[in-house]
Amino acid sequence: MKTQNFGYKKLYINGQLIDGVNNNKADVICPANGEIVAQVAVASKTDTEAALVAAQKGFKYWSHLSLVERTEWMQKLSDAIKENEHELRTAMVHEMGKTYAGAYEDIEAIINGLEWYPNAMKNLREEQIPDYENTHTHKMISKPAGVAVAYLAWNFPLLNVGFKLGPALASGCSIIIKPSAISPLSAYMIGEILHNINFPAGVVNILSGPVSEVATVLTTSTIPAVLTMIGSTETGKRVIAESTTSIKKLGMELGGNAPFIVFEDADFETALNLAVGLKFGNTGQICVAANRIYVHKSIHDKFLKAYVKKVSELKVGFGTKENPDVFMGPVASRKDRDRMFDIIEDAESKGGKVEYGNKIPKHLPEKGNWIEPTIISGATHEMTLFKKETFGPVAGVMSFETDDEVLELANDTEYGLASYIFTNNHKRIERFTDELEFGEIQINGVKYAIYLPHGGIKNSGIGHDCSHLALDDYLVKKRVSTAI
Repeated sequence: MKTQNFGYKKLYINGQLIDGVNNNKADVICPANGEIVAQVAVASKTDTEAALVAAQKGFKYWSHLSLVERTEWMQKLSDAIKENEHELRTAMVHEMGKTYAGAYEDIEAIINGLEWYPNAMKNLREEQIPDYENTHTHKMISKPAGVAVAYLAWNFPLLNVGFKLGPALASGCSIIIKPSAISPLSAYMIGEILHNINFPAGVVNILSGPVSEVATVLTTSTIPAVLTMIGSTETGKRVIAESTTSIKKLGMELGGNAPFIVFEDADFETALNLAVGLKFGNTGQICVAANRIYVHKSIHDKFLKAYVKKVSELKVGFGTKENPDVFMGPVASRKDRDRMFDIIEDAESKGGKVEYGNKIPKHLPEKGNWIEPTIISGATHEMTLFKKETFGPVAGVMSFETDDEVLELANDTEYGLASYIFTNNHKRIERFTDELEFGEIQINGVKYAIYLPHGGIKNSGIGHDCSHLALDDYLVKKRVSTAI
C-alpha cells in the first residue's frame, strides 16, 4: 500500500506562507497505514493574534470592493482549485482516508460555494417596509458583519471549507479558517493556492494548532464578529461559552443522530440502497448518516437479510485513484476506530447481535485504522449505538410496529439534524413532516445541494450551511428610514 508524501505546508496569514514564530510542526498521519504523509506548520498564540489583525485589515479592504470585484477574485480561486483538483483529492485520501471518488464531493462543494454565492448575494432584495402614516419610507439593507472565524471538522476537509468560504467572501467578510488537526493538509494547500494567485492579503487566513494557542485565542478575541463551525455539540457548547467576551453572531452545524424509518409500504430497494450509502459512505463519518435504522416488523427480517448481504459485498481498502472499486476506507483516527469496538461491545452486552462485521480486515496494514462495516440487530435506546452519534461504520437496526411508537423513538434524542422516512402513505407523511423534531426531513429519497438549506434544531446547531440562508450568518441588517 503506497502512500504519497506531500512535504511541508505553511500557515497562510496576511497573504503570506509562513512557518510560525515557534517553527513548530505537526505530522499528518495516513489512517490507512499510520505513515507520515506531510508536515504542517503549527500556529502559536502570536501567530493567531497576527491572523486576527490581518483579518481585521483584510475586512476593511474586502468589504469595500464591489460584488463584481469580489466575484472576480472568487472565480479566480475556483479556477485555480479546478487546476489542482487531482492533488487536492489525493491529499484528502491520504489525510483522512476518503476514497478518491468520495473526495470529489469536497471539490465540488468548494467550487460550488465560490461560484454560487456571488449570485445569491446579487439576488438579495432590499426589504421595503410600509409606513402607515405616510410620513417616511423604510427599507432594510444588508452589510457584511466583519471578521469571521470558522472551525472545521475533519470528515469533509474541503467541503467544510467551501460551506464557509463561499458565503463569507460573497457577503464581504474576511475569514480565518481553522481546520482540524486530524486533516489540515488540503486546507493548507488551499492557502498555497491563495498565495499563488495573489489573493488580497488578510481576506482569508488558514492556520491550525493547539486549542489554547489558536481556538481559545480566536473565540475570546473581540475582533471576530462571526463564529461559525462544523463539529461536535460538545465543542459547540464550549465555543459559545468562551465567545461572550463580545457579542458575536453564531452559526453552528453540530452533531446528528438521524433516524432512518422504513415503513411496510416503502420502496424496498430504494430504502435498502440508501441505508447502505447513508451509513457506510465516508466510513460512516457523516453528520447526516443513517444512525438509527427503524424497520417495520412486517419487513424487518427481509430487510435485515438483504442489508447484511449488500454490506458484506462492500470493498474496504485504501481508496486511491488506482483503486476505484473501494467503497469504504479506514476510520480517520485510531481513537475513533477503537471507539467503534467499544460501541459494539456495549450493544452486545445489552442484547444486540452482530449480524456482520466487528473485525479488523486481515489483508490491510495493521497500523491502519481498519474495521469492517458492522451491522447490529436488536438495537435499543439503552445502547450507546442509538443514544449518541456513532460517527463511524457501525449500523444498528431496530424493529417497530406502530407509527406512534417509531415517532416517539425517532424524537428521543438531544439531536435534531437530519431524518429520513420511507413510505407512500400521504397522511403518514403529513404527520411525520409536522411532528419529527429535525431540521431536515427527507422523504423517499435523499438530496443535498449548495442551494438547499442544511441546518439542525435542538442540540444540532444554529443557522444554516448552504442556500441563501447561510448568508444570514455573515450579514447584518440596517433599517434606513427617510422622511418624506
